Amino acid sequence: MPEPPPVPPSRQLDDHLEAAERTRDLLPGLRAVAARLIEVYGAGGRLYTFGNGGSAADAQHLAAEMIGRYLRERRPLPAVSLTTDPSVTSCIGNDYSYEELFARQVRALVAKGDMVIGFTTSGRSPNVVRGLAEARRAGAVTVLFCGGEQHGMPAAAHADHSLVVPATATARIQEMHLTLLHLLSEQVDAWAAGSGPDGTDAPGKSDAPEVTDGERLETTA
Repeated sequence: MPEPPPVPPSRQLDDHLEAAERTRDLLPGLRAVAARLIEVYGAGGRLYTFGNGGSAADAQHLAAEMIGRYLRERRPLPAVSLTTDPSVTSCIGNDYSYEELFARQVRALVAKGDMVIGFTTSGRSPNVVRGLAEARRAGAVTVLFCGGEQHGMPAAAHADHSLVVPATATARIQEMHLTLLHLLSEQVDAWAAGSGPDGTDAPGKSDAPEVTDGERLETTA
């Protein structure tokens, strides 16, 4: 059977914009996740993230935004992506199974009161499902970034908060995940730099100068 012809870029961009507009409905849930992550950090907790393939890249991206910075100068926030150590991941995959890849790391590292975020475009990745289930057993706050036709199931069954992108194409879901993790980073970044998520001064925090997009590019180039 011949491969289908490529989708014109203009059509893909239209699909992206439509998905972005539908993703507005997730903003209340996104704000709730941001508020919980701020509570976790305020209590001395940590963030752990994981996913597979492109979702692994999203998990690493979010951890990097926490440890580094998003737009503002502020203290580093503890975050660990469970996808980045090849010795650990190959050991678990070889000695146990790929399905245990994240669950075993969660058992070793995650404590009650931490937050664990799993990324899966389908909601069906077995290692993400098991990782979230193990995190819930550990007493962590569990969050799912997903999409697809099954409303994030079965992974959503183990998530305290689910951000289910209203799309079925993997590329569109990943694009919205990137946008959502940036929106989440903005809320936490503002809090850690001394402003509340709504832009008001947070109690007990000193003022910190905001870094513009242009300034950030200059300092990271």
